[in-house]
Amino acid sequence: MKIEEFKLVQDDLQRRRIPGEIKKTVQILLDKKAEKITVLKLKGISEMTDYLVICSGHSSRQNNALADALQETLKKDLNLKPLGVEGNGPAEWILVDYVDFVINIFSVDWRKKYALEKLWMDAKRYDFYTDF
Repeated sequence: MKIEEFKLVQDDLQRRRIPGEIKKTVQILLDKKAEKITVLKLKGISEMTDYLVICSGHSSRQNNALADALQETLKKDLNLKPLGVEGNGPAEWILVDYVDFVINIFSVDWRKKYALEKLWMDAKRYDFYTDF
C-alpha cells in the first residue's frame, strides 16, 4: 500500500464509529502490512461474537508476526488477553479470540477458500483497504 493510500485508510479508520479495541486492532494490522482488512459487525446477528476482523498475509511468517503483534500490543496498551489462539503452526488461518471480537488471519488462498465474508452477508461491513 502506498503512503497516500495508507493515509486515506487511516483517516477512514478514525472516522468510523466502531469500538476502540477494534480500531486499535485494525491499526496494528495496518502497521504490520496486513492486506484487505475487513471488520464485520455481528452484534445482534450472531451470539458467537460482536465483531469479526478478517485480514490476509502473504506468508506463514507474516501471519505469525501479525498474530504476535496483536497479542503483544493489545496486552500492553489495553490489557487484553485472548481467550484462545489457534492455527499458529502452519499459519494458513490463525484465529485470535478476544470473546467480544475475533480476529482471523488468513493466507490469500485460504481466505478465498473459506470466504467468511460471504457467510455473514447481512453484517455491517467495514473495509480498510484500497482497490487502486
